[in-house]
Amino acid sequence: MNILLTGGCGYVGTPLTQSLLEHGHKVTVVDLQWFGNFLPAHPNLTVIREDIRHADRLPMAGVDAVMHLANIANDPCSDLNSKLNWEVNALATMLLVEHAIAHRVPQFIYASSGSVYGVKEEAEVTEELSLVPISDYNKTKMISERVLLSYQDRIAVNIVRPATICGYSPRMRLDLSVNMLTMQALVNQRITVFGGDQTRPNIHLQDVIRVYHHFLEKGRALPGIFNAGFENITILEIAERVTRHVPAKIIVTPSNDPRSYRLSSKKLLATGFAPRSTVEDGICEVIAAYRDGRLRDEERWYNIKTMKKLPSLA
Repeated sequence: MNILLTGGCGYVGTPLTQSLLEHGHKVTVVDLQWFGNFLPAHPNLTVIREDIRHADRLPMAGVDAVMHLANIANDPCSDLNSKLNWEVNALATMLLVEHAIAHRVPQFIYASSGSVYGVKEEAEVTEELSLVPISDYNKTKMISERVLLSYQDRIAVNIVRPATICGYSPRMRLDLSVNMLTMQALVNQRITVFGGDQTRPNIHLQDVIRVYHHFLEKGRALPGIFNAGFENITILEIAERVTRHVPAKIIVTPSNDPRSYRLSSKKLLATGFAPRSTVEDGICEVIAAYRDGRLRDEERWYNIKTMKKLPSLA
């Protein structure tokens, strides 16, 4: 297949691109490369450094599927520039899907977020529950979903709501809970937990990649919204799991982040998907990458620290 992948140089996008190429697909990556480009050259790979807000500049002819991962990721980064957040995360999504439809692209796969649910007390948060997004980031994800669903009579739309992702990537992120707490233990021999009793769903990076492959193969017959998260555990429990592998003191401090919810992925599991990796695997991957020298606690692995240095946001 010929795939247009936005955000293909990102934390998920980099290993996803490599996996798509290994499966024999032709991939065109569109990415502004704010965080670099860690993709090795490949005969079936084209990398375009471009802003997704300029959708009309993107080569859409002959594309079999758009996989849209590019966005201003997480709450702190979205709060840096509200206008940029809404333009990249919401407006660009509309422009991109319209550009795809104009070129008769049959499928559009969108990376939303499990955080659109906000605070939920239900034992299982399913796709049918109401959305109560708290931050601008959550709100732009919700709006993008609504925009895409309005086009589903003209293009097959698959919306994935991933849980918090963990595990090692060549374009690493250390601002995600499992990765961050593991690195704290390795570097400082202490872990700072804010709040601790908030329950959050988690998913391993390799399972996220497999979810996207799943919908690429079966998605035209499986339109709609799907949660993707398999381990609902508290932040404190994550820290405790880390200390099983790295001796560290856990320090609990107050938090002003109330988000707490248990994601149910029964709808996804019913389509034949099954997870293969765990939070424990993610912890071990970060430890291994640190100990063999592939990973260090550097500012470039924290989105907010990198974005604050961008000239366009200065």
